[in-house]
Amino acid sequence: MAFSFFRQLQKRDRDFEIEINGQVLPVKVIENDRAKRLTLRLFPAGDGLKVSTPGHVGDEEIEEFVHRNRNWAATRIARLPKRVKLNHGATIPFKGVEHTIVSSGSLRGLVQVKSENDQPILSVLGEPSAASRKLVSFMKREARKELDRIVNIHADKIGIRPKQIRITDTTSRWGSCSSTRTLSFSWRIIMAPPQVLNYLAAHEVAHLQEMNHSDRFWKLTKELCPDTDIQKTWLRAHGAKLHAISV
Repeated sequence: MAFSFFRQLQKRDRDFEIEINGQVLPVKVIENDRAKRLTLRLFPAGDGLKVSTPGHVGDEEIEEFVHRNRNWAATRIARLPKRVKLNHGATIPFKGVEHTIVSSGSLRGLVQVKSENDQPILSVLGEPSAASRKLVSFMKREARKELDRIVNIHADKIGIRPKQIRITDTTSRWGSCSSTRTLSFSWRIIMAPPQVLNYLAAHEVAHLQEMNHSDRFWKLTKELCPDTDIQKTWLRAHGAKLHAISV
């Protein structure tokens, strides 16, 4: 059975697109030999879907499965937080604390973390039109500084160091560890409380030793970050809000 709203993106993989409420969304198909059935999830920002499938399931069955669950996906997308633009006057979290963005419009410069009338602000120097770009650059620098420091602490504990740490703009995942020992993190994690960032760093460092999500992996993660369950729950509950913040 073929559906008109499906279109193959690339011949070399199984990804495709689906239209939901007039919006065309990518569907990422991930084969997992340990999976016993098809599962469907939203990207954290709601701008795509991810299907986990056993390797033996065919493309047609996967597409039919996603089609049957379109209403579920539409409902979940509708419940996501409204997008917040990085503009003057907007309020966004930074290291777990809500800050108001204030554009000076007069001086050249970057971003300063300040307080005005006992209220935390992110002061963006320069023209308001450049505020979002400067804020993203600032967040990326802060994320790199914190992650470099914390990753090294956890890596020293297990005696395995990453080859590289990358700060990315992905909204499909918070972090990843490649087979070449490259750790990648979304810059948006700097908006979360520091203990959540610590958990994410511990999670990806643990993958340097355990490239899976086995019991051994979670045991190691909890050894590095004893409050893993608490921070993991926080990220699941509030991560969509962070991903809703956009340029």
